[in-house]
Formats: sequence, structure tokens, C-alpha cells
Amino acid sequence: MASPEIQLAAGNATAPSKADAKRRRRRSVSMNLSLTSVLTNFHAGYFRISLSLAGQALLWKTIARRRVIPTLHPSSEVVAVIWSVAVLSLLLLSSVYLLKCVLCFRMVKSEFLHEVGVNYLFVPWISCLLLLQSAPFWGPETTPYLVFWWVFAVPVIVLDVKIYGQWFTKGKRFLTAVANPTSQMSVIGNLVGAYGAGEMGWKESAVCLFALGMVHYLVLFVTLSQRLSGSERLPAMLRPVFFLFFAAPSIASLAWQSISGGFRTPSKMLFFLSLFIFTSLVIRPALFKRSMKRFNVAWWAYSFPVTVLTLASIEYAQEVDQVVPRCVMIILLALSVIVVVSLAAFTLLNSKMLLPDNDPIASLLLNRLPT
Repeated sequence: MASPEIQLAAGNATAPSKADAKRRRRRSVSMNLSLTSVLTNFHAGYFRISLSLAGQALLWKTIARRRVIPTLHPSSEVVAVIWSVAVLSLLLLSSVYLLKCVLCFRMVKSEFLHEVGVNYLFVPWISCLLLLQSAPFWGPETTPYLVFWWVFAVPVIVLDVKIYGQWFTKGKRFLTAVANPTSQMSVIGNLVGAYGAGEMGWKESAVCLFALGMVHYLVLFVTLSQRLSGSERLPAMLRPVFFLFFAAPSIASLAWQSISGGFRTPSKMLFFLSLFIFTSLVIRPALFKRSMKRFNVAWWAYSFPVTVLTLASIEYAQEVDQVVPRCVMIILLALSVIVVVSLAAFTLLNSKMLLPDNDPIASLLLNRLPT
């Protein structure tokens, strides 16, 4: 029979193990709750970050290749670093979203059925197409470029067929019922695909995607400009997406340049339209006042449209080669850099606010979970 001292020692030895087990269980539950919270609040709108960075990668590759400003000569290493950062951001966001698809599939389905959320499902593929065009080691004439263009363009076309078909055939999903400024992401996807196809020399494919994108842009523009219900349905927090109104014609001007072989009259007309809409929005800061009270990921919606407008201004300045176009180009380039650097700084300084509990899109998706 064991002595009392030995029994006491044994009891003391088992007590900490039970306490440790309880702490481990609490830690495990806490981690599970934290992961669930992250996946619940995360949605496709966060791909705005990778889209903005991919646009910057293409911008700086264009600057390095065209030598648009005599005093600005970014090296190939700088361009490669910007491109790598954009790729890493896309991989990180895609990994989180894939995890959400596995663990929270009902929420992903809800996002696909939401009139705002579904449009951001285009954004990862648009980012991929932009990164393909800005890749420092692949040119449009190479086989990897061709293969990856198909890999990234096919999902855009599949989403087109699904969404555009709903606009014209389903009563609850008619365009007049679901149209909002984010609907232009589908148009931008087509135009970015046309831009990449034109760079490869695939004129017919480029014209096909260009026509598809521009026809639906005109329909969307008329629909949204003739009524206010789309803007009223959009939460005030998401007002920065109004910048997409000039992103689409900016990309269209670049796409037509790649098709026609020069920044000719149609490209110039689209660029002037972009510049006019940009000016119309910038002189109305009250429109964005409520969305700017507190930092949120929707702020990243400012960056990509300004970047593609800058790209169009570079092509216009190269074509016209006059003082005023060059001044416009420099102003837009400075603005584009300031916007993306400011957004990156705000994101790093407010990282705890990236997944807020009051995110309007996440809240709407939770309320519309399919049964």
C-alpha cells in the first residue's frame, strides 16, 4: 500500500494536467471562434486590394517600358518587386477565400446570389489577367502567356453567361432590379480580357470581348443614370465604387488601342469620357463624405480606377505629345501613387478594422443565407 506522501504527490501531479487540458480546450475553442469570425466577415470585396496592386504593377511596367517621364526610370528590379507584392496579396486573399469555400460554403453561395457580392467574384480573375500582362518574365508572344490567358479568361466568360443571362430572363434578377455601380466589374472583366487578347494579336477574340463589354457598359450606364434605386440600395459605406464609372471606359480605351494598334480616335473618345466622369465625381466630395468617416476595405475601390485612368493618359500623352496631355499624365500619375500608398498605410495602421463586425456586405450575406 502506497504511503500518504506518495498519494499526495500523485494527486498534485494529475491536477496540473487537468488544468492544462482545460486551458488547451479553451484555446482551441477560441481559435475556432476566431477562424469562424474571420471567414464570416471575409468576402470577395477584399480582392479590391489585389486588383489595385495588380493595376500598379501594370502601370509601373508601362512606365519602365515607355520611358514616359525623362527623369523617371524604374528599374526592372523595382517592377519585379511591385509585381511580386501584388501576386503575394492575391495568393493570400485567394487562400482565405478558398478556405471559406470549404468551411462556409453556404455563405459563398449567398454571396453568389447577392446583387453586389456576385460582381466581386470577377475581381480575382481580373487581377490575374492584369498580373499576366504585367509579368516581368513573360511576353504576349510566349506560350505561357497564351495558356494562362485562357485559364483566367474562361471564368470571366462563364460568369458573364450566368449573370447576363439572369439580367434578361429572370424576373427577380432583371437588370433594372439588381443594377448597381459594382455591376460594372463584369464589364471591366471583359475589357481587361480584350486588352490581353489584343496584346497577343488575337484580334477576333479581343473584338468579341470588347463588344460584349461595351454593349453591357452602355446598358448599365443608361440604367444607372436614369434611376436612383441602384444607388439607394448600395450602402453609404460602399460609395467609393462610384469610381468604377470611369474605370470601364479607361480600360476600354486601352483595349481598343491593343486591337487597332494605336491610340486612335475611338480610344481618345473613351479617354475623354473617363476624364469627364472622373472630374464630375472629384468635384462632389459630399457624395463620399459618409463612406470616409471610418476606414474600411471599400476605400481600396478608389485606387484601381485612378490607376487605369493614368494608364490611358500615358497612352494619350504618347500619341499627342503636347504639354497639356503630359501635365494631365503627371498629375494623374502622382495621384495614383499617393492613393495607393495612402491606402496601404491606412490598411497597415488599421489592420484590426479590416474585418469589422458591422461590414454591410457581410451582414447582408448573413441575412440571406440560403436554406
